[in-house]
Formats: sequence, C-alpha cells, structure tokens
Amino acid sequence: MREPVGLLGTGRMGSAIGRRLLAAGAPLRVWNRTPDKVVPLVAGGAVAAGSLAGLAACPVVFVMVSTSEDLLAVLDGPDGLLSCPAGLRVVVDCSTVSEAASAQARALAAAAGVGFVAAPVSGNPSVVDAGAACFVASGPREQFALAEPLLRGIGKTAVWVGDGEQSRLVKLCHNLYLGVMVQALAEVTALAEKSGADREAFLRFLGETVVGSEWVRRRTPALAAEDWTPTFTTTLLRKDFDLGLGAARDHEVPMALAGLTHQLIQAAVGRGLGDLDLLALYAMQAESAGLTR
Repeated sequence: MREPVGLLGTGRMGSAIGRRLLAAGAPLRVWNRTPDKVVPLVAGGAVAAGSLAGLAACPVVFVMVSTSEDLLAVLDGPDGLLSCPAGLRVVVDCSTVSEAASAQARALAAAAGVGFVAAPVSGNPSVVDAGAACFVASGPREQFALAEPLLRGIGKTAVWVGDGEQSRLVKLCHNLYLGVMVQALAEVTALAEKSGADREAFLRFLGETVVGSEWVRRRTPALAAEDWTPTFTTTLLRKDFDLGLGAARDHEVPMALAGLTHQLIQAAVGRGLGDLDLLALYAMQAESAGLTR
C-alpha cells in the first residue's frame, strides 16, 4: 500500500488539490480548522484526521491556507502540526505567504526535524481540477525530490527555483502581474464597450490576437456576463499586492504600475467588491467610465 499523504486546509484551493491527489490514487488524510469542510473529500475517499497529530503521521503533508498568520498558527504551538511529527518527513506549503513567514515556518520545521518545501500554486480551483496548475517550489533539493512526484501528479509542472524562499517572491511577482493585467483588461474593455463595441465580441477578438492568452479566453464568458463568482477574490489579490509591494520596497525595486493598481484594488475592496472575483475590477472601471448598467 502506498504511504498516506496529508492535506491541511480544505477550502476551495485545498479541496481541489485533495481531489487531484485522490484521482492520482494517493491514500489521503485531511484536516481543516472548520471540520465540515472535509466532508466532500471524505465522501470522495479521503480519511478525516481527528487531529493535526494524526495528520503528522503522514510522510508528506500539503498545506493550503490563506495568510502568513494562518500558516504559522497551524504549524506552531502545542497542538500544531509540528508538535509531534511522528512519521512526518516534509511539509509542502502551497499557500501564498511572505518570505519572512516562510523562513519562520522553515525554521520551525527544521527544529522539529522536518523538511519544508515552499510550493505556491498558480491556478484557481477549476484550473487545479483540470490538472493544469503550475507549482513554483524552493527548498533543499532532496526535500523537493520527495514532493516533486506528488506535485506533478496534481498539476502540469513543478519548477524548482532555489534552496530557500525564492518561490515565495516568484509567486508574488506572478500575482502582481495578474492584477496589473486584469486592470488593463478592464480598462480597454470599458473603452471598447463605451465606443459601441459588443463586450463579448471584443474579448473574443482580443483573446485570439498576439496579446491574448489562454487566461483571457477562459475568463471571457465570466467577464462578458459580469459573473463575479469568486475564483480568486479581490481581497486575496489585495493581500498579495500588500506582500509583493512590501518585497519590492525591501529589494528597492520601483513598481509604478503595480503601485497604482494596488490603489485601484483597494478602491474596489472599499466599494464592497472584496468577496467577489478579481474580475469585478471591471465593475468599478465601467462605473468610472460612465457605462450604464
């Protein structure tokens, strides 16, 4: 029998990772701070761990939480994952957190005799479900080697970028670019629509040009229909811009476009769009452009 794999955190992204692990045949054990959230995965064949100590019996445990504070909270303390590591060999954290929190988590793991691989994921839950997620990973090579087969079973690629916290900043750079791209898309779409062009037709055209992308093509139906069902919320995007621009300040890198986009994201959250999909930036742009809704 294959060794069990642990999963800590079964929100939208964590559950998608869990479904991919189950589809790959992994004996999966799951735990979540809100126990009801593990029910769908258990119905699909996973086993609910009664505690984090039960999860720590797995050689490899994936973690998917929302914030830096959440990551440290589930690892540390008398009831944390690292409190009694038993058979745990490596923690694979797929969250998007700061370099500082990642380094602190790595130190906590090392003190418990456990490896730590930072492997943030690119892709929303539907992308993960389709097996098209991309992982960027960092940590000692031998620890990455333990995680790599599982990461490649979940997604389409897992790229190692260094032996420390490099993957954290790489993922933040990705999300900074994503936010700038969404705001630019909102602006040109609003301009095309106000000129009299059909929004969906404009997006279909744009998606097939050299500046188009698979992301634009995949998100066109939602943007055309103004469907802001969350895949990645505006509030989570703001969190990543906070982290990314903080890193840019630490490294003395000017980020003019990202800085302006950060303020527009903040404005969207302030207008009550925080729990909606990041495409809701278009709603604010359309309002600013005087488009009638």
